[in-house]
Amino acid sequence: MSAAVMDQPPERFGVLRAFWRRRRAQLVWGALGLLASYGAFELGRYDAGFRLIDATQGALIASARIRELESENARQRAQLEAADVARRVDREGYAQVEKSLGDMQSQIARLNQDLSFYRGLVQPDTLVHVKVQQMQIVPESAPGRFRLRFVLIQSGKPVNFVTGTMAMSVDGLLRGKPQHYGFAEMSPVRRGPLPYAFRYFQDYDEPLQFVAGFEPTRINVEIHSGRDALHAFRQAFVWKAQGMSLETETGEPRTAGGDLPTDTE
Repeated sequence: MSAAVMDQPPERFGVLRAFWRRRRAQLVWGALGLLASYGAFELGRYDAGFRLIDATQGALIASARIRELESENARQRAQLEAADVARRVDREGYAQVEKSLGDMQSQIARLNQDLSFYRGLVQPDTLVHVKVQQMQIVPESAPGRFRLRFVLIQSGKPVNFVTGTMAMSVDGLLRGKPQHYGFAEMSPVRRGPLPYAFRYFQDYDEPLQFVAGFEPTRINVEIHSGRDALHAFRQAFVWKAQGMSLETETGEPRTAGGDLPTDTE
């Protein structure tokens, strides 16, 4: 120790020693603080590493689940599209079947009409000797209204007075489908079979009223003699409306008329 230091008073020397003691303590605590901070830093890195691994594993699991759900969604979408196609095919098939059934029913109805027509053409010797001589169909101004004018005569020599009834019906198409109307259905007064009683002939002038959209094609006649319900004479006439009055540009009416030809015996 130098003479200068030795010459310092004792109090000064104690102050210096206390200063260096505090300085060492500060250095020691500072070093410990640095070590503690570094340890905390390393511990944080270690813990963060585990958290990163957990997060990565969770992301991988979630990604696999998403791919699984997307695959399931695509599979269900394909099944839904296949079911929709099958439903459309079934609906189209049902529509075709219904159309075929409708066509078959129409054909059957037309065949039944033709059968009735040809039964009127080919008949055995009948006990009824009355028939329609002529048939005239006159349209009226109102839509669907006509007048049916015809004459009944005896088919043989008119020797005796004859009586009986005559039933009439009309075949046609209603909105493209076969339709059959009895006389009571198309008569405005809802008449049933028409009676007759004559020796030479008897005239008729009967009104007809059809529903909207009905297109008549044939008139059927069934004649009974007296009260004999077992025997009848049948005739069929093609519907042909004639005798319609037309208004000219000058206001003078003109008539184009004529009888539907003969019966179809």
